Amino acid sequence: MRIIGGFAKGRRLKAPRGLDTRPMTGRMREALFSSLAGRLPGAEVLDLYAGTGSLGLEALSRGASSAVFVERNPAALRVLRENIEAVGLGGGVVAMDVVRFLARRVAGPEGAEPSYYDLVFVDPPYQDSAGSVTETMGMVERLTRIHGTVILHRRAGEEPPQPPGLEMERASTYGTSLIWRFRRFDIR
Repeated sequence: MRIIGGFAKGRRLKAPRGLDTRPMTGRMREALFSSLAGRLPGAEVLDLYAGTGSLGLEALSRGASSAVFVERNPAALRVLRENIEAVGLGGGVVAMDVVRFLARRVAGPEGAEPSYYDLVFVDPPYQDSAGSVTETMGMVERLTRIHGTVILHRRAGEEPPQPPGLEMERASTYGTSLIWRFRRFDIR
């Protein structure tokens, strides 16, 4: 697996052994990032269930200004840190369960505003229930800037979640995988 475009094009990425992580194929990432080209320069990125970090690292390679990677699996964390170092474009790693991370960020430190992101990648394990994904997307919506983009990767054939504040812009199927692209709108 490699970075497909941008400053780090061609740099190799490692993947942990086993089926606990399932990085997007190069074809999927190429199609996804081609569709996001205008949204990447200067974007602040959140990569949830980061695994290898391929999505956040690809965004950094293509001009995003920062990326936060959230992952809890120890094997994936080791590989993620190695990939960030190998690509050399930075990025912060949070070793924590995604739902706990989101809950803390939404609540924010007492009296402080939470962090907001321009682009959020959500790539939960396929075995996560639709209810769990909907709950996660509801918290993600509250951390996404107005007009920001949320990308959700799931198994083909599933129904999209309907979180308030996020409007689905596009659905793309690649074999057994499905990518939904949502846009954050102002619901006030």
